[in-house]
Amino acid sequence: MKVLPVVLCGGAGTRLWPMSRENFPKQLLALNGDQSLLQQTAARLLGLKSPRGEAAAAPYVVCNEEHRFLVAEQLRGCGAADAKLLLEPFGRGTAPALTLAAIEAVTDDDPVLVAMPSDHVIARPADFAAAVAQGAKLAAAGYLVTFGVPPTAPETGYGYILGGRPIDISGGPEAQFVDAFAEKPDAARAAEYLESGRYLWNSGIFAVRASVWIECVSALHREMFESCERALRLAKRDGASVHLDAAAFEACPCDSIDYAVMENICGQNTGELSALAAMVSLDAGWSDVGAWSALWDIEDKDADGNVIHGDVQASETHNALLISQHRLLACVGLDDVVVIETPDAVMVAHRDKAQDVKAVVTRLRAAGRTECVAHRKVQRPWGSYDSIDNGERFQVKRIVVEPGASLSLQMHYHRAEHWIVVKGTARVWRGDDEFLLTENHSTYIPMGVRHRLENPGRVPLEIIEVQSGAYLGEDDIVRFEDRYGRVAPQIAASP
Repeated sequence: MKVLPVVLCGGAGTRLWPMSRENFPKQLLALNGDQSLLQQTAARLLGLKSPRGEAAAAPYVVCNEEHRFLVAEQLRGCGAADAKLLLEPFGRGTAPALTLAAIEAVTDDDPVLVAMPSDHVIARPADFAAAVAQGAKLAAAGYLVTFGVPPTAPETGYGYILGGRPIDISGGPEAQFVDAFAEKPDAARAAEYLESGRYLWNSGIFAVRASVWIECVSALHREMFESCERALRLAKRDGASVHLDAAAFEACPCDSIDYAVMENICGQNTGELSALAAMVSLDAGWSDVGAWSALWDIEDKDADGNVIHGDVQASETHNALLISQHRLLACVGLDDVVVIETPDAVMVAHRDKAQDVKAVVTRLRAAGRTECVAHRKVQRPWGSYDSIDNGERFQVKRIVVEPGASLSLQMHYHRAEHWIVVKGTARVWRGDDEFLLTENHSTYIPMGVRHRLENPGRVPLEIIEVQSGAYLGEDDIVRFEDRYGRVAPQIAASP
């Protein structure tokens, strides 16, 4: 029985704002090295084996439709281009995500699915692989397996799992039945859990045969199963990308793997279900990097206990996390703080309060602020743009188009654009005209005129775009043709 990894890539990571944004979430960030957390996850999959010692199959990656180009590009960059993408039109939680993967995979020899978040850090991949192999043995025998992390402190930011009687299985980390799941505790309760020695941290990683998961979801949450089945049956398939049907998936209830199934079967045989909840110990240097304080915990520190990334000068500062992405960051006389600098936002917090940044993101979203949605520099399938200046009725962008790439054939109702080429060669379509622009040449795109920009050269094309008009939002785009499949018209409301 083969092992099929399922990478759950739908999280928002709001507690890592301002680096994590809605359009570029935590799993796509390189927080602790040169690779993003998603790429580190994909790299760990290379060491996974089936119970018979076979290499794991190419993974399924469940992610938001809006992130598909970013996810695909990162997977190509780490040698995981063979992954299948299950593209959700909107998030519905981990239980529907695993249900989609199970329905998609069940006809292919009923594999053991190993579901894992895409945004965790595992310091010892070999120990992780050994734990997964042990969990896969149990899953192949019909258990629904979770992986518990031995706690090292009375952590209040994690859920806990209460272990039950041991399961007799050799050849790897210990296993036991699951008696209960516990919510994130307060400090006193967390200390009790640690002292008891019976509770492990909930890693959010699971192993289960596809057919077993389908049996459980069908019995416990029929509406979830039927919505996922219909969304897949009506999906549009484009190579290794599966675009779920939005109308069908909208009817799917939101829920997590823990709440939807695990809590219903732990501690007993339900009678209706044959599956039993089991837990394998995962002692592999695990962290969910759920807050800035967690990143400080796992990173190497200087003599003053500081973790420093970027252009930072620290004086009389201790036990701090200091990250600068854009400019010089200077800190004087600060202890136990987190300071995160990005091109458009700076966040300063006491390290013990770092998780509360989520409340700031909530207020920004309520106020309609774009800083919670996107970075100043935005990635696109053709390249990127950086909004370097803006004001009343104008905006200035630096646009980079990769070799051979092109923007969609589009039109704007509310803005005109001026393009100045600063590097490379541009092919421009403007109305009925087609022409080339080279360095230091420019053109004007009037409001309401169809246009397209392409890079026919071998080096990145860089242009400065000056927009002018009554409304400059990104939703003032009507697309007529697009090689990346983004053809649905988007028309801004009247300003």
